[in-house]
This record gives sequence, structure tokens and C-alpha cells, in this order.
Amino acid sequence: MKRLQQLFWISGNKKISPAAAVLNLVVVTALWVALFWISLRAIQVTLDFRFLGEFHIRIRNGFLMTLGLSLASLALSLILGMLSAAGQSSPILPIRYFCSIYVKFIRGTPLIMQIYLFFYIVGTAWGVSSRFLAGVLILSIFEGAYIAEIIRGSLLSLDQSQLEAARAVGFTKKQTWRFVILPQMVARTLPALTGQFASIIKDSSLLSVIAVIELTQSMREISAVNFRLFECYLFLGVLYLCLTLPISLVSERLERRFQYES
Repeated sequence: MKRLQQLFWISGNKKISPAAAVLNLVVVTALWVALFWISLRAIQVTLDFRFLGEFHIRIRNGFLMTLGLSLASLALSLILGMLSAAGQSSPILPIRYFCSIYVKFIRGTPLIMQIYLFFYIVGTAWGVSSRFLAGVLILSIFEGAYIAEIIRGSLLSLDQSQLEAARAVGFTKKQTWRFVILPQMVARTLPALTGQFASIIKDSSLLSVIAVIELTQSMREISAVNFRLFECYLFLGVLYLCLTLPISLVSERLERRFQYES
């Protein structure tokens, strides 16, 4: 009985055994599957995914488009986020207010409004005709505002006594950044940045409103052809999980790699 209890109960900060982790994952997964299956039975729906093979090229192209949009937007949004975070602390007031207004405006308005605003007004005015490029710019501007706040919050949370100690032992500014500031910022910002990257992947689905044929739009078109709505969107969820779950695993490894004691 005690051995069985150890598989489902943990006290304190004890390490979870692999057997307990696998068993609990299987149990929880089975419960979710059972709940979903009961719900399908209640509305008398039978799932059939065989038709998806006929659209494998369209699904592949949509998947690659989403991946390309996400990777390009991640790189550009990181740059925008770092520049905006630095700009909000700039001694030059126009730069400080420009970055502050940018962050507040983006964070205070919905992405769908920004897509229409930037694509049909700003994009048209500046001759941005490529929908892929427009999608990357829109996602980067949107996510960059959130990344800026993540980075700025991480910097503000640093204990000033550690910076004073670094100066006291003779660290240069470069050494202080390398050995004191950056290790702490990596550990503090990594989980939030990972969440933002997952958000980029999911938010790219809204680009379908400007006819970017990414994954969600591809599945929407397929479901419109054969009316298999449940199968299409369930498979869509699996494909998005294939993109987001590896990010979570990489994040956990990096967190352990840069873990430090306060």
C-alpha cells in the first residue's frame, strides 16, 4: 500500500521517480481521452481522419508557412524587444516616450485590430505587398512589445546589492554583465520568453484574415471542402503541439543549465 501511495503522492521537494512520472502521465491522459470520448458520444459524432491523407501537400505547406513565420518573427521580435527595453531607459526623452507609447499601444489593443491597421493602412502606404513579410512584421511588432516588458522587468528585478558587490570586487562593466547580470536575466526571462515564442506560433493563426495561407487557414479550407470540422481542428491542435512542446522541453533544459542560487 505504501509503495502504491508513493507512485501518486510526493512530499516536500523530493524528486519524482521516472515510474511515477510515466504512470501519472498515462492516468491523466486516459482521463482526458475518456472525457473527450464521452463528449463525442453525447453529441453522436464519429471521428474519421482518413481523408487528411488527400490533403497532405496543403497541410505540409501550411505547416512550413507557420514555422517560417514563427522563426522569422521570433528573431525580429527579440531585436525589437531589446531595443524597446533599452529605449525606455534612455536619457533621450523622445526615444524614451516613443518606446513607452509603442509598448503601451501594442499591449493595450487586440492583435486582430493591429493586423488590419498595419496591413491595410501602413503596409499599403509603404508598399509592403508580400503577405509573408507583412505577417512577420505584424507579429514581430506585436510580440516585441511583450518581450520588451519581460526584459525590462527582469532588469528591474535585479538586486542592486549584487551590482554593488561586483563593483566592490573590481569587476568591469563588461564583467558585471557577463558574470552577474546576464546569468540572472537568462534564468528569469527564459520561461516568459518561451511562452512568448509559443504565443507567436499560435497568434500566427490570426494572419489568415489577410489571406496568409498558414496552418490554420489551410485546415479551415480543408474543413470547408469536406465538412469534417472536428477532425480538422483536432489534427490542427496536434500539429501546433508538435511545434510548442519541443520549445517547452528546450526551455526546461536551459533553465537547469543556467540555474543559480540567489
